[in-house]
Amino acid sequence: MTKQVQQLDRVIIRFAGDSGDGMQLTGDRFTAGTAEFGNDLSTLPNFPAEIRAPAGTLPGVSSFQLHFADHDILTPGDAPNVLVAMNPAALKANLGDLPRGADIIANTDEFTMRNLQKVGYDANPLEDGSLAEWRLHAVPLTSLTVKALEGFDISKKDAERAKNMFALGLLSWLYHRPTEHTVSFLEQKFAKKPDIAKANIAAFQAGWNYGETTESFSVSYEVKPARLAPGLYRNISGNQALAYGLVAASVQAKLPLFLGSYPITPASDILHELSKHKRFGVRTFQAEDEIAGVGAALGAAFGGALGVTTTSGPGVALKAETVGLAVTTELPLVIVDVQRAGPSTGMPTKTEQTDLLMAMFGRNGESPVPIVAPMSPSDCFDAAIEAARIAVKYRTPVMLLSDGYLANGSEPWRLPEISELPDISQEFTTAPNGEDGRFLPFQRDEETLARPWAIPGTPGLEHRIGGIEKADGTGNISYDPNNHDLMVRLRAAKIAGIDVPDLEVDDPDGDARVLVLGWGSTYGPIAAAARRIRREGGKVAHAHLRHLNPLPANTGEVLKRYDKVLLPEINLGQLALLLRARYLVDIISYNRVRGLPFKAEELAGVIQDVIDSD
Repeated sequence: MTKQVQQLDRVIIRFAGDSGDGMQLTGDRFTAGTAEFGNDLSTLPNFPAEIRAPAGTLPGVSSFQLHFADHDILTPGDAPNVLVAMNPAALKANLGDLPRGADIIANTDEFTMRNLQKVGYDANPLEDGSLAEWRLHAVPLTSLTVKALEGFDISKKDAERAKNMFALGLLSWLYHRPTEHTVSFLEQKFAKKPDIAKANIAAFQAGWNYGETTESFSVSYEVKPARLAPGLYRNISGNQALAYGLVAASVQAKLPLFLGSYPITPASDILHELSKHKRFGVRTFQAEDEIAGVGAALGAAFGGALGVTTTSGPGVALKAETVGLAVTTELPLVIVDVQRAGPSTGMPTKTEQTDLLMAMFGRNGESPVPIVAPMSPSDCFDAAIEAARIAVKYRTPVMLLSDGYLANGSEPWRLPEISELPDISQEFTTAPNGEDGRFLPFQRDEETLARPWAIPGTPGLEHRIGGIEKADGTGNISYDPNNHDLMVRLRAAKIAGIDVPDLEVDDPDGDARVLVLGWGSTYGPIAAAARRIRREGGKVAHAHLRHLNPLPANTGEVLKRYDKVLLPEINLGQLALLLRARYLVDIISYNRVRGLPFKAEELAGVIQDVIDSD
């Protein structure tokens, strides 16, 4: 049977099912094939915090959304064109996001009366006509998988578990995804269980063959590779990119990397990834708690390593005292905060931008620290190097604010040439620096105000270390009021004087009257929304802050250049509060705190309303 092939410029697919249905694995494998094919892509994993929520319930639904295209894209997409629903809960939880006319591929085997009643369906939506506004493909995924695996020496339960691979094969056929990568992955993943490996591969191939032969799918789709800048690419998540950035930073700084960390969602993958790279001089220490993790990292910095600690919001609260110790001892330390929804435990697997004020002020005393925020999953690599550069050059702890959306999302990343990476190395002090042959541990560099970095055990460089205030220059313990005032001001001046690039503005015609400002992970939705406005003839400028402390020197000038400044944040206006206080600009805040990233369509409507309000 010859089937029609239709060309598309982009597609948004959402895989959804029970927590045990393997939706994250399915989405990850489809993403890998898509990256191999050469499309631009962006992903949004969305899963419960519970290890295993009750089967078939709405709280137990796990989903993975993938947006791929033949052109440059910026977000995982606002609404899926295709929903793969493995059970009634998955359908009910996601149907509200599905535009009319979209495709629904539903696993009919799971639409039993018991499962329907669990989520409040009085009748089977696959049969009662309630889905008439969508294109429904009712497929018995479970029974087809079991049938395909009848000849394998595995249990029925193991056969049923392979239904996600059947679905992956079907979708791979439907969108012409390469299959070799998935087959190779399954062979490696189940290398110690060859029967399971063969069964999963067979299920995957059966799904492909089903799409090829069934009359339920008369059309398949092609999305051509995107035109990307020349280079070697790979698909990368934010946590992977951040881990690689830290390794690259340690090499470029000519320092061993030490990670002191305690596992916490959604930052744990950085610890997992870095533990694989001992050959680069990386040492990872899984501490007994958050305080021990940061204490070990600060101790490693004192000993001459690039000290790093990774955590999320609750961990930052626990690490605050030691971060203050790093401020007053003036030692380099990178604190990675992969922000999640709070307060307290909050929603651990959901995203927010709610730790900015804690990063700015969440320590006792005057204890300023630089703050760097990546804007996309791949940008986490560069942000990690920048955070390390600042920490090492200025002898200061640095907060790196990622978030759950960046950490778990992925996109294509062009591997940089080694020659493109900055040299961020600094020399250790090896000899006394005082006129009388003494070592002055707080004698500052005239340009950076950084103090010397003296490795313990270096002859002649013995000095005091600790949290009690030190005298300027000598480092002796001091309770002198004027000295304390001086040291507080010197530490603040050091942070204020950090060299950061000017804020760049995307204003194609130079005549926009509205500026949309963002920071962190809001970059993609804001930039995509600005594109929509411009395509429709609107005028809007866009600027995005990577450095939040200190702010770029031209920030005030940029803000005052426009009649109106709109600032979307996934918090209740934390950066807006800081900018209003510093620059006396009437920032227009747009805030949503739902544990999800903004949608481009949503922001485009907000921007247009601001433009029209003139």
